[in-house]
Amino acid sequence: MYRYGAAGKGKDASYWRDIGTIDAYWRANMDLASVSPIFNLYDRNWPIRTYEGQYPPAKTVFADEEKGRAGKALDSIMCSGVIISGGKVTKSILSPGVRVNSYAEVDESILFHNVVIGMRAKVKKAIIDKGVRVPDGMKIGYDLENDRKSFMYPKKGCGDTERRSPINGIKW
Repeated sequence: MYRYGAAGKGKDASYWRDIGTIDAYWRANMDLASVSPIFNLYDRNWPIRTYEGQYPPAKTVFADEEKGRAGKALDSIMCSGVIISGGKVTKSILSPGVRVNSYAEVDESILFHNVVIGMRAKVKKAIIDKGVRVPDGMKIGYDLENDRKSFMYPKKGCGDTERRSPINGIKW
């Protein structure tokens, strides 16, 4: 990452992070969603210029805490077009068009464009490729031995659902 026009002051002035492995990419993104990231996306003195598609604002719906159906995101980054519909997202990055359905849980994960997390599905420490539909009730990241049979999983931790993943119900 290069800071255009950097004056060489502040913690972001010489930011560099190797993201050449899946684990390194995951760690760098988790840092962005932390309370005090090394690289601050919200620094007004260092604007990020990028294209963002025309999506409606992100939203959370359903607030029935008593029944466990409350759309909420904690310590996360949500892009435009995200809908958390009665699910819970923690320490994650959600790209445009992502939908997290009722009673679903997403923790320490990166969801690319237009991912749908089915009802009661659980995703933990994963990178979900664009357009993937995680079926209702599926668990990813909770049984590493079983996950390694279906997904690309590095030895150290974070999982990656690729388009070639043999999961029933995944929409490519």
